[in-house]
Amino acid sequence: MKIATYNVNGINGRLAVLLRWLKEAKPDVVCLQELKSPSERFLLQQIEAVGYQAIWHGQKSWNGVAILSRSLPIQEVRRQLPGDPKDEHSRYLEAVVGQMVIACVYCPNGNPYPGSKFDYKLKWYKRLSAHAKALLKHDVPVALVGDFNVMPTELDVYKPEKYINDALFRKEVRAAYARLLKLGYTDAIRTLHPNEVIYTFWDYLRFAWQRNAGLRLDHFLLNSHLAKRLRKGGVDKHVRGWEKASDHAPAWIELKKSLK
Repeated sequence: MKIATYNVNGINGRLAVLLRWLKEAKPDVVCLQELKSPSERFLLQQIEAVGYQAIWHGQKSWNGVAILSRSLPIQEVRRQLPGDPKDEHSRYLEAVVGQMVIACVYCPNGNPYPGSKFDYKLKWYKRLSAHAKALLKHDVPVALVGDFNVMPTELDVYKPEKYINDALFRKEVRAAYARLLKLGYTDAIRTLHPNEVIYTFWDYLRFAWQRNAGLRLDHFLLNSHLAKRLRKGGVDKHVRGWEKASDHAPAWIELKKSLK
């Protein structure tokens, strides 16, 4: 089984790129972030035309998340992260896909630091941690998948000294991510490639793509049920070079069908 995540950075303007990649990569399940489109404008017909069913929660602003499935049944569980009923940002979408619980995660950016946006990011991570812990109480496979807006280690950022006061690399946020792992989750890509420089994002500015000045922001956190089935994973880096592509590239993992 192949599970992917892709921050599309505006699904309406980058639909051709998304569809081209879906046809090429053929992932079984896909988590999308940053739709930048209200729910009523989600392009379901075009998604279905390439063989995927979908659930989604969109917003006109920078937010919006969706889960696509090629053949497995998909049932929405929740479309808000618990812990703050007043928070209406579309940054979390949870579903049962086949026999798995998959959460599509789009953590807040948090910049500028310091400030209210950074404070919101830390509170959001605290809520995510509480819910991630609750999910572990169920004896089912769980995957938290998406754009976590954090570079967990210095290996995950080009020239880390330049990001000391960036909300994506602040020690508080890295610690929040580490707490998720300590709950019992595995960072799939880093587990598979413990010492490799792997990026999933390249800024549009300062020729970041051409210089490979990237960041690893997109992650797969697997509970023990899925971590045991982890087979391989990587980043479709070439997609970042396509015309009108997102500043993120799709990342993916493959799971064994069983432990046998």
